[in-house]
Amino acid sequence: MPLPATSLYAALLAALFILLSLRVIQARRVYRVALGAPHRLVERGGAGAWQLRRIRPLGLILLGLLEGMGLPAWGVHALGSVFLAGRVLHARGISREPEVFRFRIAGMGLTFAMLGVGAAALLGLVLADAFGQASPSTPREEDRCRPP
Repeated sequence: MPLPATSLYAALLAALFILLSLRVIQARRVYRVALGAPHRLVERGGAGAWQLRRIRPLGLILLGLLEGMGLPAWGVHALGSVFLAGRVLHARGISREPEVFRFRIAGMGLTFAMLGVGAAALLGLVLADAFGQASPSTPREEDRCRPP
């Protein structure tokens, strides 16, 4: 089953990861750091990419499951946009010297909001499906098996 909305955010988050990684490479060249992060600006630059690398899979899995369970496209896009905005703000805040806490806090707030709302929506869709209250866009198993 294609997941066009999830695919969009996977592509955008991959582009963000590449952008953040290129910034780390640039900082490594400027400060002549081959491995590790002994320079604080190299460490700050890498922090945004490293944090995105850790949380991106969970967010994309959640979006994909929601889309697969029949969440309307507008809902997937709303959650995906919040997740992407949260990761951009977090990276912007954490990679600066001095750190911009309001961006970092806003980014984490948006990320946690997306994960919390997304998890609650997924749980609701799963329970509705389990108890025969499937959404109109998701046919129940017994309806799929019946001849037309």
